[in-house]
Amino acid sequence: MSKSILVVDDSLTMRQTVAITLRSGGYDVVEACDGKDAISKLDGRKFNLIISDLNMPNMDGLSFVQSAKQMPAYKFTPIIMLTTEASDDKKQAGKAAGVRAWVVKPFQPPVLLDAVAKLVI
Repeated sequence: MSKSILVVDDSLTMRQTVAITLRSGGYDVVEACDGKDAISKLDGRKFNLIISDLNMPNMDGLSFVQSAKQMPAYKFTPIIMLTTEASDDKKQAGKAAGVRAWVVKPFQPPVLLDAVAKLVI
């Protein structure tokens, strides 16, 4: 059975790019357009990993991570932040919220797949 990954990004192009990359690595992908949409998809189904953007409308990535980590079924699900943000302040806030890895856009598919392979449960 393949591993399932939730991809959260307000950019359709970025979601599609990430999904194509992950599917080429043999993963199942569920897409969400922002943090609120992603929370609605955290409905008890098993996700082996979550990849989220930081800057999104309705609910940003940090708020989403904090909300997801409050849900018992997703408390230990690893999360990768995939964003254009690279400041230490943002990275520290992400780490404090429960983000396990930080990948800066634009990303190289092999780099993303390597990070995924290390964290997917």
